[in-house]
Amino acid sequence: MNLLQVNNLSKAYGEKQLFHNVSFGINQGQKVALIAQNGMGKTSMLNIIMGKDIQDEGEVVINKGIKVAYLAQNPIFNLEHTIFEAVLDSRNEFFTIIKAYEDALELMATDNSEDAQNALQDAMAAMDIKNAWDYENKIKEILTKLQIADLNQKVQTLSGGQRRKLALAKSLIEDVDLLLLDEPTNHLDIDMIEWLERFLKSQKLSMLIVTHDRYFLDSVCDEIYELEYNGIYHYRGNYDYYVEKKAEKIAIEIAEQEKAQNLMRKEQEWMRRMPKARTTKSKARIDAFYDLEKRAQKVKREEVKEFKVKVSRIGNKILEVNSINKSFDENLIIKNFSHTFVKGERIGVVGPNGAGKSTFFNLIMGNLKPDKGSIVKGQTMVFGYFTQAGLSIKEDKRLIDIVKDVADEIPFGTSSTLSAAQFLHYFNFDYSTQHNYYRNLSGGEKRRLQLMLVFINNPNFLILDEPTNDLDIDTLNVLEEFLLNYPGCLMVTTHDRAFLDSVVDHLFVFEGNGEVKDYHSNYSEYRALKKLKEKQQRKVEREEKQAAIPTKDAPIKKKKATFKEKKEFEKLSEDIETLSNRKEEITELLSAGQGSADDFKDWGLELNETNDKLDEMEMRWLELSEVVEG
Repeated sequence: MNLLQVNNLSKAYGEKQLFHNVSFGINQGQKVALIAQNGMGKTSMLNIIMGKDIQDEGEVVINKGIKVAYLAQNPIFNLEHTIFEAVLDSRNEFFTIIKAYEDALELMATDNSEDAQNALQDAMAAMDIKNAWDYENKIKEILTKLQIADLNQKVQTLSGGQRRKLALAKSLIEDVDLLLLDEPTNHLDIDMIEWLERFLKSQKLSMLIVTHDRYFLDSVCDEIYELEYNGIYHYRGNYDYYVEKKAEKIAIEIAEQEKAQNLMRKEQEWMRRMPKARTTKSKARIDAFYDLEKRAQKVKREEVKEFKVKVSRIGNKILEVNSINKSFDENLIIKNFSHTFVKGERIGVVGPNGAGKSTFFNLIMGNLKPDKGSIVKGQTMVFGYFTQAGLSIKEDKRLIDIVKDVADEIPFGTSSTLSAAQFLHYFNFDYSTQHNYYRNLSGGEKRRLQLMLVFINNPNFLILDEPTNDLDIDTLNVLEEFLLNYPGCLMVTTHDRAFLDSVVDHLFVFEGNGEVKDYHSNYSEYRALKKLKEKQQRKVEREEKQAAIPTKDAPIKKKKATFKEKKEFEKLSEDIETLSNRKEEITELLSAGQGSADDFKDWGLELNETNDKLDEMEMRWLELSEVVEG
């Protein structure tokens, strides 16, 4: 069943053509990634589909009765709404029922009167009649995983990143057929991204996702649409398949263009003899020549150029961090951390949002002072600091003036210099774009400009705080290649796991309570070790709980199970049986030895996830069994 059809869509802003005559469709069950270079119109495409922007040509057809949810890059909320009101539309049939239940629970926390108890009983009965428990559990799971706790908190009190997570939660909670997500992993830490991957894979709905996160793309999407200057291309496979097929496509295009150029040279000799188009045959040949000329002069795709910077000389003494401590009120961020940096180190800084990664960078940069300890910098150190906050630039400033404010001539590579205009052009800001205002840039173009300004100062120590947000995949690949060959030191924090695996040698992991540990591995190896330790810990806790269940010889008074706990216990029993059956099915598939390499990869990942979920469910089942069956 076709849910969405885009027919011959075109969009331009002034002289800048974003896309032209683009057509594609989304069918039921498809999970499609939409990728393109920055500034090619991915966000504009989604906005047009949702009716938030107007196309120049073409049409968008959404099948009648299809419900669509959209995560926009810059979501808009009523600031006076609470989080509950923001995520659950008042038109939703469960809105009133769940709100009454949540209000009754809140009242019971402070008032144990008979009226309050009756209100709670009535609310639970209404939840039971409408079977709203699953829906409420879904809301709680999503909000909890995205670290949104207080349902009565006003939207106006949230930061930009928190509002973005709230918008993501709203799009996931809504009961829809088609989900459009524009960079859903922005502002999420890695744990949240991995949860989001599992959640989306488990949903039986269609998706169109704009993302540059290659691991996320590989995990969630099984098809790719690539938007280019001359159309849209469809790849039926994961990211590795896309890379392989795109390389083949580029090779064919280059060969065809070279063939056309060779043929054109021969035809030019004939045209120079000025043939008179008196015959049908000669006129046809002249027309064919002009068509050939167009093909031979066809503009090749805009290549993302190699990053080059002149690196300042780096001395023997680089940077020493000596037993530093840092707290904010009662919140301990870093406790007694030391490290002596050596030339060429490439370090990934990992931890959940709010753990202190940006604080650590600001300590290194001298923007904050440690409470204890010292940070000693070598005399030759030149830092290049890419901040998560982005650039503080007036929206009405032109690109060329932004660069000229830093330098008119920029050292480039090992022996040359570029003018400000040449420097912008090298980083794919063409000469006509350079006089555009900063406000007209896409999110990815702003990040690319920010990287340029960091490189201008010839740094020998790069500190990159979330540099991958909004960058297109081509730019990410080029940036990775540059960092792998960068002779200076590097510290980077990013939620892009593929980027971390590619460029870092070891990790500083912020584990909470001020603990920062050094792991000599890439992110995937660290994550596998962490999951193994968590599984072992859950096993120990489960065994301890089983051992703690009293016997007949040692009875103890047990609390009475609540209505909600009974419902959860019943559902857990059903879910454990379903998941156990699925585990057996996967095990049989793996044992049968039939299937492609991708099949075995997917089954292996699903088996690991299934085991983890079973461990969690069984532990909770044991907890509830003491109350319900006691």
